Amino acid sequence: MTKAEQLQTVAILVPGDFNDHAVDRINHTFRPVPIERADPSLVTEEMRSKVRGIASFAGINAAMMDALPNLELIASFGVGYDSVDVGHAAAKNIMVTNTPDVLTEEVADTAIGLLINTIRDLPRAETWLRDGSWVRKGNYPLSRLTLRGREVGIFGMGRIGQAVARRLEAFGLPVAYHNRRRVEGLSYRYHPTLKGLAEAVDTLISVAPGGASTEKAVNAEILSALGASGVFVNIGRGSTVDEAALAAALANGTIAAAGLDVFADEPNVPKALLDAPNTSLLPHVGSASDHTRRAMADLCVDNLVSWFTERRPLTPVPETAHVKAKAIPGKV
Repeated sequence: MTKAEQLQTVAILVPGDFNDHAVDRINHTFRPVPIERADPSLVTEEMRSKVRGIASFAGINAAMMDALPNLELIASFGVGYDSVDVGHAAAKNIMVTNTPDVLTEEVADTAIGLLINTIRDLPRAETWLRDGSWVRKGNYPLSRLTLRGREVGIFGMGRIGQAVARRLEAFGLPVAYHNRRRVEGLSYRYHPTLKGLAEAVDTLISVAPGGASTEKAVNAEILSALGASGVFVNIGRGSTVDEAALAAALANGTIAAAGLDVFADEPNVPKALLDAPNTSLLPHVGSASDHTRRAMADLCVDNLVSWFTERRPLTPVPETAHVKAKAIPGKV
């Protein structure tokens, strides 16, 4: 039996809606097992005995892993994987992979576009033209904010944060950052605390991952430190922001404006943020181009192929990098 034929015997669970290109590749390469959602109550006895991998957008919790005793790998679609219980996966010797790098430049582009939209009010200016206000009322009002003279802080100086910083340098803007630790080789000013960074800049871009360590890290104290001319942009995770505190800060002038591509309870956006005139809001489109999503889909499936042929992942997450595949007699 060839490796290709062996792969076609490997059952891969695909919960809910998934990327069409990834589904097509899984259908042609593996034995696909669709399921309505990642819910242990929907797992059949056949799934329990056969499923060895999961390809998923959605979170995979401990109960779902426990329901699949032969599970070896969770291929998570996206760079963020906070919705996967990686601690439990590591304890169960289950590999978790994600899709870094291939979306870095696209998300960084989105961050800069969202920053400019927020500061120059470009979406409302376009609406002014399209709804006939330019003809009826004259020129669109001058934007009260400008990118000129700003100092930018980046919360989360990983791959995407560094790509955002390179773009900001091209705009002639000074960059500083806060991370859990200083990044070797970077010349940008490092602040050991998020509050210290917010106090030093007037523009804060969050690219931080989700999870317990960053839950509501951007809170009333941080927004107050950013100041009345402050602009906050989030393209990381909605969970990193206290949305009630952000809405209050926008309403009372604690900060000047905010641009958001991510929210704590997507697709549900708090009405206070929707109603705020000093926000620019996007429906989580940071990496949402055909080009980038196809690359993400390919890396997601390539991790499955590599694991079940070479017995190694391409892009393991740090928490499960130590997990080793067990040799299975007669199987890939």
